[in-house]
Amino acid sequence: MKKKTSAKKLSELLNISPARSMEAIIKADLIAHLTRVMEKSGITHLTLAKKSGLSRSTITGILSGSLQKITIDRVLKIAEALGLVAEIKLKKSA
Repeated sequence: MKKKTSAKKLSELLNISPARSMEAIIKADLIAHLTRVMEKSGITHLTLAKKSGLSRSTITGILSGSLQKITIDRVLKIAEALGLVAEIKLKKSA
């Protein structure tokens, strides 16, 4: 099991703002979850593309970890195509 890197540590390592590093972590978590659900359901990139209205190359790019291609509207389209509903939680930082 991989240990998660904190947004603060990632921002220091990459010399980017904490907000930017938090965004990267959230995107990576979303991609990982969507990929697990997709693999478990046996759905192909092409079928997911048709169901979501996104191109197959966009689906492939997102699920292969292209953080630049992932936007909230694309995540929601993929989630809906996989039968998922998005839920957002915020908490105080430690």
